[in-house]
Amino acid sequence: MSWTKAIILVGGPSVGTRFRPLSLSLPKPLFPIAGEPIIRHHIDALVKVDSIREILLVGFFENEIFNRFLTEVQLSYPHVTFRYLREYQSLGTGGGLYHFRDEILSGNPDYFFVVHADIACSFPFNEFLQYHKSHKGSATIMGTKVNKEDANRYGCLVSSETGVVTHYVEKPQSFVSDLISCGVYLFDPCIFEEMRKSVLDRRSIRDEEDEYGNVIYKLSGNADVVRLEQDILRPMASTGKLFVYTLKENDFWMQIKTAEQALPANNLYLHHLHKQPKPGHTRSSSCVVDASQNSNIPSVNYQINTPSRNQNFELVPPVYIHPTALIHPTAKIGPNVSVGPRVIIERGVRIKNAIILDGTEIKNDSLVMNSIVGWDSKLGSWSRVQGEPVMPNQADKSKNASILGKECKVADEIVIRSCLVLPHKELKSSVHDEVVM
Repeated sequence: MSWTKAIILVGGPSVGTRFRPLSLSLPKPLFPIAGEPIIRHHIDALVKVDSIREILLVGFFENEIFNRFLTEVQLSYPHVTFRYLREYQSLGTGGGLYHFRDEILSGNPDYFFVVHADIACSFPFNEFLQYHKSHKGSATIMGTKVNKEDANRYGCLVSSETGVVTHYVEKPQSFVSDLISCGVYLFDPCIFEEMRKSVLDRRSIRDEEDEYGNVIYKLSGNADVVRLEQDILRPMASTGKLFVYTLKENDFWMQIKTAEQALPANNLYLHHLHKQPKPGHTRSSSCVVDASQNSNIPSVNYQINTPSRNQNFELVPPVYIHPTALIHPTAKIGPNVSVGPRVIIERGVRIKNAIILDGTEIKNDSLVMNSIVGWDSKLGSWSRVQGEPVMPNQADKSKNASILGKECKVADEIVIRSCLVLPHKELKSSVHDEVVM
C-alpha cells in the first residue's frame, strides 16, 4: 500500500503583511476562521486521506510560533506525525521544499501534497490523489475556474482534454485562460530532480582558485531561492509530466491575502462544516449551525451547549459560537458569524457577517456587521462597527470591511465604518473610510 506525506507552506513574518493589523498580533496561518486556525482546516481535510502519516509545516517563522498548535493537532490525530521545519532564510515557495528534501523523502513516500497556507478550500484531497495516480504524471495542480476578468490575478493554466497542462503563466498581462492554479499540488518524489535542475541553472561556475588552490564557485543570485510556480511548474508545462485536476461545482476555493478576506472565508467554512464534520470532532465541543437545515425558517432559537450558560438568543445560521461565550437572550446573531472564546455580548446586540475574537466585550444595543473585531476589544453601548460586504476573491478595493486590531476601545454611540484600526487604539469620535494608526 502506498503512503503519502503533506507539506503546508506557512510563509514567514516578512510575507502576509497585507493581513495587518490582524497579523500584528497573530501569524496569519494561525488566525481563527470558523473557530479554527486557517491551517487547521487544511489539516482536518488532509487527515481524511488514509495514506497520510506525516504532515510538515515549512516556513520562516520562529520555531516557538507553532509549538502549541502542533501539540494540539498531535493530540487530535495521534496516528499522524506533525513537525515544523524552519528555513534558514526565506527561500521562496519551492526553495524550502528543496532545502528539506531529505526530510520530505525520509521513509520513501510515494507521493506528497504541497498546500499554500493562505487559501480556503473544500480540499477534496482523496479525489485529487486518485486523479494523480490514474494519470501517472510527475505533478498535478489543483485548478478552478474563475471569471475571465479576474483570471490575470492568478497563475493561469491551459490544458488538453486529457488534463495535460500545455501552458502555464503566472499573472499574465493579457487573458490566457479562466482555469487557474489553487495553490494545491501533488508531486511524485521525482519532482526534486526538476528542482535540482532549476537550482543548477541559477549557478554560474567560474574556474577560480583561492589562495590554497581550491576551485571556488561563484553564484549569480541566491540559488537556494526557488519559486515553485515560475521555476518548476512553468517549465514542466507541455512536457506531458504536468496535469491539472479541476474542482467540481460543489467545491469552493478562495485566497486569503488581506484581513478582510477572512470574512468570506469564514462564511464558506461555516456553510461547509455542517455538511462535512471534521474527523475527531463532535458538535458538542462548539456550536455550528448550517442554514441548509432550516432553509424555510429565517431564524431559530439556539441554546449554548454549556450547563452554566443556559441562555436562549435569536440565531440566524450558519454561526459558530465558542462554548465559553456569554450572549444575552435578547441578542441576535447571524448569519455568517464566528464568536470566539470568552466573548461577552450584552442586551440587544446585533451581529451579522462578522468575526468576534477572543475576550471581546460588546455593550448593549450595539451593531457589528461586515467586520472583524480583534482580541480583547471593547465596544461601547449603542456603538456601530460596520463595513461593506466582501466577496470571495474580490478585486474591487473601493468597498472595504471594518477591521479592528487587538485591544481596541470604541466609546459609546460611536460609528466606525469601513475602517482599518491598528491595535490598542481608543476611538472617541466616529470615523469613516480611514486607517486609524
